Amino acid sequence: MFIFVQADRGSNFEAAKLGSFGYGVGEFFDPSTKEPRNARIMDFVEIMRAIYARSSKFKRGNPACLLYYVTTGKVVGDASLAARSAKVMQELVSLEYFSEVDVNLIGAADILKLYTFSKNSISREFAFSSRQDIPEIPGVKEAFVGFIPALHYLPIVCDNDEVVRSVFYDNVRDWQGYNDVNDEIRATLKSDRRKRFVLMNNGITIIARNMTHTGSKFVIEDFQIVNGCQTSHVLFENKEHLDETVLVPLRLIWTQDEEVIEDIIHATNKQTEVTSEQFFAITTFARHLEAFFKNFPEGKRLYYERRSRQYDGLPIEKTRVVLQTNAVRAFSAMFLAEPHSTVRRYKSLSERVGKDIFIHEHKLYPYYTSAYALYLLEFLFRNQKVDSKYKVARFQILLAVRLLGNSSPIPKWNANAMDKYCEAICESLWDASKADALFDKALKAIDAVAGASLDRDKLHEAKFTEELMLYCATL
Repeated sequence: MFIFVQADRGSNFEAAKLGSFGYGVGEFFDPSTKEPRNARIMDFVEIMRAIYARSSKFKRGNPACLLYYVTTGKVVGDASLAARSAKVMQELVSLEYFSEVDVNLIGAADILKLYTFSKNSISREFAFSSRQDIPEIPGVKEAFVGFIPALHYLPIVCDNDEVVRSVFYDNVRDWQGYNDVNDEIRATLKSDRRKRFVLMNNGITIIARNMTHTGSKFVIEDFQIVNGCQTSHVLFENKEHLDETVLVPLRLIWTQDEEVIEDIIHATNKQTEVTSEQFFAITTFARHLEAFFKNFPEGKRLYYERRSRQYDGLPIEKTRVVLQTNAVRAFSAMFLAEPHSTVRRYKSLSERVGKDIFIHEHKLYPYYTSAYALYLLEFLFRNQKVDSKYKVARFQILLAVRLLGNSSPIPKWNANAMDKYCEAICESLWDASKADALFDKALKAIDAVAGASLDRDKLHEAKFTEELMLYCATL
């Protein structure tokens, strides 16, 4: 198999570049090419020639040729790209060197997904003798239901006597501690009722992207525990009470179909109380937002809490953890100019998540900018650099910070100009003296519009927001 990759830092896929990429691959195999080749390329050419010199030994046919065109853009249905891809494949197929030719476009979402797989990729071997095959299901290669001794299950999710957090990446919630449900599971394990555990527990659902099995021995790779995070942690923390009689219900599913995986996550988690906000955790946008927040240097870094309590127990400053509710409020106040809707009408805001808030078409920088502005304002409140009387107007202050921090019109949500617009604001927020001056200016704007007192009812009216925006436009 020959694999060629063209990586471009640009945010768009270009048909012309794809064509040039395909031409270069074709020239690589052309023995009469006039294109110049450096020493490194010639080394690979010699390897290629040596391979084809032994073509008589190709028992399974000629090698495949796979092309990957990678950018930070989005893969969308572009007719010109599709036509160019088809042409590239046709030209390479005509060489008659390959059993298969494929052109793949890899965008930002795919990069993040592949990166996540590389970080979370582990394999486990275990015995699963008490099982039943599930009949063929579209999108699923194989699936089994059964049960496994808890003592045999723990090595799947543990390493060096610690729970491997990464195997729960696709779970809608992280470990929630000993709430009523988890405390009841613990009590069962500590009692004589532990033998009934297999009948009392909803069990574990494992989705594996790769799997092999011989008899009762199973090997799973790139797997996720999509349901059973709470059970797994309770079993681990009470392992001294486990014996061979404690059995865990287990569903094991082998699939790489993203739609199937999402359906399974939704269905298995609806058996317990899970909010729509928690289900949002498994969306592509939420995963991108989590990664984007972490990508900033340490002093500027925030942590978007995609899954409930996912940062508990980690050495992270709690004030830098951004809950979804605060992210929604900050973004709505600062960039949608709706600070009056952030408290009393928050339910209406939360219902817009996935519609005009937190949607795939939006750049991520506005969400970070508004979250960082709120983080910084709360820091100023805690250190008494801003009078606590302004807490009632915190979201109105965020709007003023944006209007005064960058007076330019807001670009389109998916435009590259949006990143530059937000970066200009963040440059002020990241500089302590500039940030103090910007917040001070915002507070004076609030005072000028509010008058003698910060009346809560007045602040939460759309009229106050309109007056604030008009006032800031005059400064």
